[in-house]
Amino acid sequence: KSRLIFTDIAAPDFEGHAAVGVSYEALMAEIHGRTAAGEVVTGVEVFRQLYGRVGLRYMVWVTRVPVLRQMFDAAYVLFARNRLRLTGRCPKGETCRIPTDRRVDAS
Repeated sequence: KSRLIFTDIAAPDFEGHAAVGVSYEALMAEIHGRTAAGEVVTGVEVFRQLYGRVGLRYMVWVTRVPVLRQMFDAAYVLFARNRLRLTGRCPKGETCRIPTDRRVDAS
């Protein structure tokens, strides 16, 4: 229903980081979103906004309960730091680093 627009920040033609004033490294470090009003939100707040936008508000309220909010926010920080390894995008036994150069040399 055109309520959400997803953007692949790893796409070679992505230049949106300049438009929102957030570096590529910061975009890769944690999830970012931008509201219809242009406000940039990060972390679990992105999911709260997404779920609310698509009609899953019942999933949002639990993440706003004070003690649970802190737990969800902390759990997301841990996940964000380790997501490449946890999702199998980091070779086993190697240090998993977020790439800073999006451009792949085709030569």
